[in-house]
Amino acid sequence: MNTMRRGVALAAVAGALVVGGIVGATSFGAGSSSAQGSSTTSTTSTARSGTFHSNENAQHEAGESAQREAQEDAGQFPTVP
Repeated sequence: MNTMRRGVALAAVAGALVVGGIVGATSFGAGSSSAQGSSTTSTTSTARSGTFHSNENAQHEAGESAQREAQEDAGQFPTVP
């Protein structure tokens, strides 16, 4: 009978850990964070109001489309990926 109680206790602890992990991820996940949302908004608005500086790093340039490069060369904020 002790083996049965030990198994039930182990299952209860494992279940509590799983439920706690789900609740924690839902409550404190990046998607529901208000700080992240406001940070993204302020970064976007700050970047749009300042002077554009092209990223001429070789690694960045390798994955860049010709349209984006043309916008950067013209001193515009890129609107294409």
